[in-house]
Amino acid sequence: MTLWLSAGILFTLLAIVFILAKWGNVQCVGVTPVRTFTFIAILFTSGLDVGLIMFPLTEFGGYADINASPEYAFTNPLAIEFGFWGFFIWSFYFLTCFYFCVIEPKVKFFEIPWVKFINNVVIIGTCAFTASLLLANLPWYLPSIGDGESIIPLFYLIVFAAVAFSVYSSTDIKYVRVLSVSTTWVFIGLIAFMWGSAFLWGDSAMGEYAQSVAMLGGYFGNIHEFIFPINDYHAFYLFWWFAWSIMIGQFTARFVGGLKTYQVLAAMLIFPSIPIALWFAVLYHYHDAGLDTTGIRNFAMVFVGIIFVINSLDSLIRLYSDNLNLTTKRLGKWRYMGFHFLALAALTLLFTFDFLQIQWVGALVIGLFFSCLGYILYTKFKTVSNIDSSPKENRLDYKKIESVH
Repeated sequence: MTLWLSAGILFTLLAIVFILAKWGNVQCVGVTPVRTFTFIAILFTSGLDVGLIMFPLTEFGGYADINASPEYAFTNPLAIEFGFWGFFIWSFYFLTCFYFCVIEPKVKFFEIPWVKFINNVVIIGTCAFTASLLLANLPWYLPSIGDGESIIPLFYLIVFAAVAFSVYSSTDIKYVRVLSVSTTWVFIGLIAFMWGSAFLWGDSAMGEYAQSVAMLGGYFGNIHEFIFPINDYHAFYLFWWFAWSIMIGQFTARFVGGLKTYQVLAAMLIFPSIPIALWFAVLYHYHDAGLDTTGIRNFAMVFVGIIFVINSLDSLIRLYSDNLNLTTKRLGKWRYMGFHFLALAALTLLFTFDFLQIQWVGALVIGLFFSCLGYILYTKFKTVSNIDSSPKENRLDYKKIESVH
């Protein structure tokens, strides 16, 4: 599996270099172009999930224990956490976003029936995995409810309520847009609240936060260490990012609003990484200083984590329901909601009980990457070679929107 993962990463890097060399100045326009801030908000909130909120505090200690895990000794725990979530790995999303925005309309590889089927299996499976992560982490963050270790009925109720809300939100694209922007501001509010709790009305000195932020330099000084798997846990993260990559690229490609290719890459690498870095630096200070997070702080993180789950799921439900024609128009609103809720609830339980693993989904996505390349080389090489812009109809719609503004 590690060799397969490394091959997928190498392919991704080479493909990005090729895209920048050949289409670096092409203007990217999706079928529903939006302004840059909205695009970044949709990208950020759709491309991340509850793990961003809930994982770091449970992981810093493991990264610091270099006796048990000497492979982490090359830098500090904060830099490692950021390396698993920020900057470089967002290039996976760039590759698929560019592909679906510019190349797929000409190639139509994902319209081949067997490809469409596998793609939607990936999307549905990853949706369920996202919900299972929330379920698995609730005991740690809400120890006052239950014994702090077991998943109790109330936690199932919380997760299934989030799934139900996501299904409802996916019934109309306007909800998806509003929720994406709102989630961005809620996350910024959480960062401000946790920062203020430590440094404004808490006892920590502001200089300590600056020291935490400075530790992020350990990532950029060792970025080459994060390209290929450091160990099995890093491989789990990388497979997880691959599992997300096709569906996030497919979804966000709709909303690219006239940025050039190199600008899309820069936007995807830089803008999501800034709030991630600020957030992780706050959490690392809580970990390093031994600050208490119980009570309102944990509840705030759980609340934002649930919002992230809802925001991720509604985007992906919208995507696979459109792909499979399991839409509200075909099924009706109530049958639509019932079908998707039951399907995701059942799959969430399969992930929770370890009948499914996200690594399998990520490996399947890498297989789709190589299959797509083979299809292009064998049947669409000339077509792709002649691509010099986004689809004409997208550009015409974009010009109409720009003329209105």
